[in-house]
Amino acid sequence: MKASTLRRIFNAWPPFLFAGIRVVKMDDYRYVRVKLRLAWYNRNYVRTHFGGNLFSMTDPFWMIMVLKSLGSEYIVWDQAGEIRFVAPGREDVFAEFRVDDALLDEIREMTADGEKHLRWFDTDIRTASGELVATVGKQLYVRRKRR
Repeated sequence: MKASTLRRIFNAWPPFLFAGIRVVKMDDYRYVRVKLRLAWYNRNYVRTHFGGNLFSMTDPFWMIMVLKSLGSEYIVWDQAGEIRFVAPGREDVFAEFRVDDALLDEIREMTADGEKHLRWFDTDIRTASGELVATVGKQLYVRRKRR
């Protein structure tokens, strides 16, 4: 599936759509930019971003990007996740994800012998002006498929 098609599917997917999450850009599974709108329906008790939505806006992207970039010879899935709240989110926020050749080469090297590789990926969630709201960590399990 083309990245542009998956972007449209994500933007119509009810968990994203009804949380105010929008995939703004998705380039060939190497770059993704996501926006979380702050609205009356997705605020918490103190009128800031609900932490579950902050985590959700980052949830699927590392796994999908690494899987699509490595190809069908690999198994990739989420192993663990965590979020660290830094400041209250009182406006729209953004998250960006980048997968480059150096990262993919490192993963291929670590899994060349058929062993699993566990790797943490951190994603900053920031306002348009750059203020850090939260950092989300996702740990991926990566292994070459056995033949």
